[in-house]
Amino acid sequence: MPTPKKPIAVFDLDGTLADTAGDLIGTLNVILQREGLAALPLEQARDLLGAGARALIQRGFSAAGASLEPERLERLFSEFLEHYGAHLADRSRLYPDVVAALDELEAAGFLLAVCTNKVESHAVDLLAALGLEPRFAAIVGKDTFAWSKPDPRHITLTIERAEGDPARAVMVGDSRADVDAARAAGIPVVGVSFGYTAIPMSDLKPDRLIDHFEELPAAIFAVVPG
Repeated sequence: MPTPKKPIAVFDLDGTLADTAGDLIGTLNVILQREGLAALPLEQARDLLGAGARALIQRGFSAAGASLEPERLERLFSEFLEHYGAHLADRSRLYPDVVAALDELEAAGFLLAVCTNKVESHAVDLLAALGLEPRFAAIVGKDTFAWSKPDPRHITLTIERAEGDPARAVMVGDSRADVDAARAAGIPVVGVSFGYTAIPMSDLKPDRLIDHFEELPAAIFAVVPG
């Protein structure tokens, strides 16, 4: 008889597990300034995050009132990846009590995975720098599969790669892409109120909403079948 699969908690990364805005916007500003545009204040630019580097560059140029043709975007995307890869943990930090929450979930028998719109190599490197990389059964980025959030296959394939139980899975995220992907995948979603989103998480109506990671295990236990 096959061993039953474990329940699984799938996490977004930027704005969910870690506050990475300083390094992401710092890299965006390097790109903008190279192109003769003014840097964006961090607080103004936080809501540009959440859909990956290409979208961040496009949104940054739009915020700066500049146009961006596709060929130029691809060049800047390559420059962004190179610079960010060397500076991805300069200022990024885990949110308070992340480690304690992961400890409690693992003690309850949960697998852990990451499904992010970062490129996979950057996600792995950042989690390693933050001391979390060994905790996750799968770390999946925007470039891992042919689909990325809000496509539900980004989440379902992450669960499959981690060998988790899709009937006992939950998504934890900070943005509309996380909520929409989880709903389309047919799994519950716990939203965090402190991440990067132009739409307040409360307006997106996740199955549970938390303001702090100490609330996460109870929120997950409430929505994942035992």
